[in-house]
Amino acid sequence: MIITVTLNTAVDKTLAVPNFRLGRRHRTVEQTTMPGGKGVNVARLLKTLGLPVIATGFAGGATGARIVDQLTQLSVLSDFVRIRDESRTNTAVIDPTTGEQTEINERGPAVSPAEVEAFSEKLLYLAQGATMCIFAGSLPRQVDVDVYARLIPELRRLGVTTLIDTDGDPLRRAVRAEPDVISPNVLEAEELVGHEFNDEEDHAIAVREMVELGAREAIMTVDDGCYALMEGEEGMTGGRALYRVRGPKLEPRATVGSGDAFLAGFVAARYQSRPPAECLRHGVAVGVESTQHMGAGIVDPGRLERALEEVVVERPALPAEVG
Repeated sequence: MIITVTLNTAVDKTLAVPNFRLGRRHRTVEQTTMPGGKGVNVARLLKTLGLPVIATGFAGGATGARIVDQLTQLSVLSDFVRIRDESRTNTAVIDPTTGEQTEINERGPAVSPAEVEAFSEKLLYLAQGATMCIFAGSLPRQVDVDVYARLIPELRRLGVTTLIDTDGDPLRRAVRAEPDVISPNVLEAEELVGHEFNDEEDHAIAVREMVELGAREAIMTVDDGCYALMEGEEGMTGGRALYRVRGPKLEPRATVGSGDAFLAGFVAARYQSRPPAECLRHGVAVGVESTQHMGAGIVDPGRLERALEEVVVERPALPAEVG
């Protein structure tokens, strides 16, 4: 079983608005509404890909009830802690004439210490029947930035593989707790390591720096694929290997949630004990295919095989360390 943790769940609305302009009145030509938050997106995708998954986290008020009901309709197992405050609604506006995308994410509910404690107990109970746990997304108000970092060692003791996809202070604290895998995008990685990246060598160095900060393995998603420093490739003489993975060049319809789709694809292959290169290839293929749909966390499994055939995996040498 795979657990996804979404502490800041949401109802995600995606609106297609041609010729979108600030300060004007518009009408949508298409819209989708679905249960969201990064971990929920991952859970929906894992279900689509045929993997056993359960979604947990916080769900509050009528919005939280709607999230749970919609997941049930999608046959996604869930076990959320119900909280007093209202879960959030996020809105993405996509202009199909320009491809520009605007996202407005609410900050989310306030969560009490007792609710956090109830969640921690629930997670450790669920983890007894799980092999992987994905912590994904932002934190709601009043939740300590150390929450992921505190739970990682507890899950490690239960033999559960931990994956982190967040940013800012929660990511910095979580990395120090030595998770198995982290998966930031470029901006999140720059914030984590403390400097900007200018070229491909900087990107390759960045995944090594993230491992040096505490993560066992690091993946950094970029516009055309990812960079990763991974363990365990068959035939390796020891240590970690650098990967540069490039996806097919497709005109995106929408990129909302493509990072979540990448993570779901990677986790699906990892759960099936595929080699690192195949896990990364699968992640990139799922991420690219997701950009062909309106709304986060949607893929067509029938089109994945074609995308997989066009993904290129390279094994460049690690840049030399300075000093």
